Amino acid sequence: MKKIFTTIVLLLLCIPTILAQETIIDGVAAVVGRNIIKYSDIDRSYAQMRLRIGNEKRQENRCAILENLILNQLLIHKGEVDSVDAEVSDDEVNQYVQEYIQNDLMQYGSKEALREATGFSYDELKEQYERMIRNYLISGRVQYKITGDIKVTPREVSDFFNSLPADSLPTIPERYEFSEIEIQPEISEAERDRVRTQLAELRERVLKGEKFSMLATLYSQDPGSAKKGGELGFFARGKMVSEFEAAAFALKPGEVSPIIETQFGFHIIQLIERRGNTVNARHILIIPKVSSDDLLRARMQLDSIASEIRAGHISFEDAARQYSTAANAKQGGTAVAPDGSTRFDKQVINEKYYNVGITGMDEGQISNATAMKTSDNRDAYRIVRLNKKHAAHRANLTDDYDNIYNAALANAKQEKLRQWARRQMGITYIHLSDEFKDCVFENLK
Repeated sequence: MKKIFTTIVLLLLCIPTILAQETIIDGVAAVVGRNIIKYSDIDRSYAQMRLRIGNEKRQENRCAILENLILNQLLIHKGEVDSVDAEVSDDEVNQYVQEYIQNDLMQYGSKEALREATGFSYDELKEQYERMIRNYLISGRVQYKITGDIKVTPREVSDFFNSLPADSLPTIPERYEFSEIEIQPEISEAERDRVRTQLAELRERVLKGEKFSMLATLYSQDPGSAKKGGELGFFARGKMVSEFEAAAFALKPGEVSPIIETQFGFHIIQLIERRGNTVNARHILIIPKVSSDDLLRARMQLDSIASEIRAGHISFEDAARQYSTAANAKQGGTAVAPDGSTRFDKQVINEKYYNVGITGMDEGQISNATAMKTSDNRDAYRIVRLNKKHAAHRANLTDDYDNIYNAALANAKQEKLRQWARRQMGITYIHLSDEFKDCVFENLK
């Protein structure tokens, strides 16, 4: 099968750890239209590749990287010619830049440590991210204009599958289909009042002069931000749940919000900085707890439901619709995997459902009630029924149609992109440095 273009190579070019590991002599490796590809662009990406596969076929791999970069530059050049670049706003770019920069600062702890690790100042790194992200957004939009309307028919899916060499077909790991009934007890009003009182006291301490960041480190129950003094980093509208976002964007720098309730618990928020359409804020989160008595009642109720289902007095699906508090209750409790299918790989099962023991159950078997954490970190209990166990097997059209369809669609889009790129090669000025003139490009020939 033909090698697939990777059009997001630009995302790999500014990874700080890679920048720190390579001393790169810069120069122009290629010119595409009005844009250049630097040796440093190739070498940074190659440095990351070398960590995975070693130094074998060095020049061949550098040529492959250059081929991908040329494709990116063809897309960017087309975007500039067609004014697609004008559709990418500074605010949109800045939103992503702030996310990248804040992640780097969180990783290294300070601007000084970031410079020591990467060799670039904060402003230099920010400038590189701006260039990288703007180009990525332009190339992505042009690519979508080229391939966005591609569809494949069932016949084309079948033809694609039949064209694959038998020995290249992947082995599909053992997979599981199951349904679940979850009961998350309600939080008592007394517990909600306790949390509000605690947060009101913390807010008052901040207003009297104590540092919000210190109190966040001591008391916040958000594990991701507490160790950073509650700081969340810059975010734009649409990135946070609506109640939190509305409160944060209504604040002035240094101002502390009233107590806010979201699906995650109760918060107070302090605005650190506003930059364009983004804000940086810190918060203290307190999560109300379900009482042990309520949890015990949920467990006993689920064990009783499981007994009723096993006895044939109610179907699992009807019980899920009647009793489950999970989002999939209306679908009879059918669990949906991260890829949108109903089949879970063993790895996902073991990560999220290890305490239920699904991998050791028989088809149709129903578990006893087991403790769990919901997606918003609340205590709950659930029972599961193993609906079907799919043994590991070579991919085939009957059992794996959705996966093969997606692969066929991706292949069709890549072929359309290859054809477009070849045409663009004929009408776009391209110059290669002597070092790369002997490269054999697999997709651009």
